[in-house]
Order: sequence, then structure tokens, then C-alpha cells
Amino acid sequence: MHIQVLKSKIHRVSVTGAELDYIGSITIDKNLMEAANIITGERVQIVNVNNGERLETYVIEGERNKGEIILNGAAARKVAKGDVLIIIAYAYMEFEEAKNYQASLVFPDTKTNLIK
Repeated sequence: MHIQVLKSKIHRVSVTGAELDYIGSITIDKNLMEAANIITGERVQIVNVNNGERLETYVIEGERNKGEIILNGAAARKVAKGDVLIIIAYAYMEFEEAKNYQASLVFPDTKTNLIK
């Protein structure tokens, strides 16, 4: 049996931009992606702490050490610059494997989005 479990979480980052005129997705600083074990194109859930919105999209790699967290396309309507987000990725795995799996959790500086 496969179950879906938490694979990665970037906890409390601030939105640096919202680009409505875009194909879609979320741009995330490359350092945050690497620290959280998230790859380009991976499906993620976005939780907006400020307004309670939840949405899913895919990841685009942003520039390293810029702290970029940019919602693109229709998702841009669900955030405002400065909103605090939690970014979550899940993985399917065997039940027994999941019991011992350690998720990658990242707690960046909320003001800069850089890893402390």
C-alpha cells in the first residue's frame, strides 16, 4: 500500500512578487529549493497564512540568494506582496518506508527568505 506523506516544507516565507501576466507557477529561490529537496516542476501546495488561501501549482527555480517567492499566473490573485506562506510538497511511498522517512523542513528568515 502507498500513502502520501510530507516530503518537504518551507515554513513561513514572505511573498516578494505576484505576476498575473504569466503562464503560472511559483518562483522559489534556488537555495530554498535545494534545502527543502524540491525540484523544478514539482507540484507543491501553497498555504497563505494571511488569508487562509490554499492552492497547488508547480515550482520554477529562482535566482540563488535573492529570496524570491513569486506567485505567477492565476495564483497571483491569491496573494499580496508581504503575505507569509508555507510551501509543502508530498510524496507517495510504501507504508513501511513512510514510518521512517524524514521530511526536509526549512525555516528561513521571514523578512529576507534566506536560510538562517
